[in-house]
Order: sequence, then C-alpha cells, then structure tokens
Amino acid sequence: MYYLDHRSDVVRIPPERLGAQLEGVLTELAQQQFEGKLVDGQNLTVIIRDVKPVGEGHIIHGDGGVYQEVEYQALLFRPEIQEVVEGAVVEIRKFGAFVRFGPLDGLLHVSQIMDDRVNIDEHNQRLVGVETKRDLKVGYKARARVVSLSLSEISPRDSRIGLTMRQPGLGRLEWIQDAHKKTEEKSGKKPAKKEAAKPASSAKPTPAAAPAPPAEKAA
Repeated sequence: MYYLDHRSDVVRIPPERLGAQLEGVLTELAQQQFEGKLVDGQNLTVIIRDVKPVGEGHIIHGDGGVYQEVEYQALLFRPEIQEVVEGAVVEIRKFGAFVRFGPLDGLLHVSQIMDDRVNIDEHNQRLVGVETKRDLKVGYKARARVVSLSLSEISPRDSRIGLTMRQPGLGRLEWIQDAHKKTEEKSGKKPAKKEAAKPASSAKPTPAAAPAPPAEKAA
C-alpha cells in the first residue's frame, strides 16, 4: 500500500557541492540518501520531492561538509500481511515464481499457485497444472495475497515476502475472469419466452336484433 508522508531529516552536503544552487543540490543528495531505503523498518521510500532546507546548516569539527536539515514529501510503500496485491511474474524457479508488485518481489511457492500438481519448465520460464493445464509464465499478470513478510533494511529488494493464489478471487487474471463468467452462467436465469399475440378474430359481429313494433291499442 502506498502512503504520502511529510518528513524531515538531515542531508550532508560535501565541500565540493557547496558552491552550487542549494535547493537543487539538496534534492539530488536527498534522493540518493533516502530513496530505496526503509523507514521505521517497514516503509520503503519510493520517491521524494519538494525538498526544502530548514534553518541554517551545521559544520561538524573534522568534517568539511555541511549538515543541513530538510523537509520533504515522501511516497512510501508498505506491504501488509493479508493484503491483496497485483503484479507481474518476473521469474520462474524450481521452487515457484516471483511476482513483482510495486517496488518489491514476492515468492509464489509451487504449493501456493493453484489447486493442482504443478510441472515446472524452468528453461521456458513456465509453470503448468497437470490436470487443469493452466499455465503461469514470465510477464503474466496475477493477483495474490501476502501471507508472510520479512523486510530487509540492508537490501529491501532482497526482502522475503510470501504470497498465495490458492484462495477465491486470486490467481492469474485470466483465471479470475473465467471463474466470474462460469459463476454468471450458473446463476443467470434464461429469459422467459414471450407468448405470441393471438390474432384478432375475422368473424363479423352479429348485428343486434331490431326491436319489435309496439302493439296496437284495442278500440
């Protein structure tokens, strides 16, 4: 899940960069220092912007650089247990498939891909269900759920994230669409047949009988 956060930190400006435009230098150095790093052990900093200096910089004895406090906007990414994510298959291995969602990769173990025994074709980067013949290849889009999570502060891209697709509404996107179609076909009712309108009778209506003449009065 993505978050936009207002943060503050300190950036070191090396001596050789002190003569350049301050805000431009601070933005470049802050991006190098913070992007791609974990914050608070659980948020991955994806992008930072609007870097602004706060007050005056400080010089530490024995260090020729200037330490400048800055404020900035940070786009953070934080995966969570039980979160449903969508991504693309980026690698097939003997033990499963790696799916990239956002800036991180998660592992789909072969036991968590489908309710079927899976054959692994690592050479062609392909996984195939023995009975269903459903396949999963590099580049295919998939929806999965995060079931285990261990982020690495040293190298966030090497974090261990476990995924599963063996739940309703998960799997390769084409599988999900097929399941929806089958459900609609089973639950849908066939439209009732309309009865043909009966044609109007061609018989002419019987004319009403003429009234009898009044009886004559007796003399």
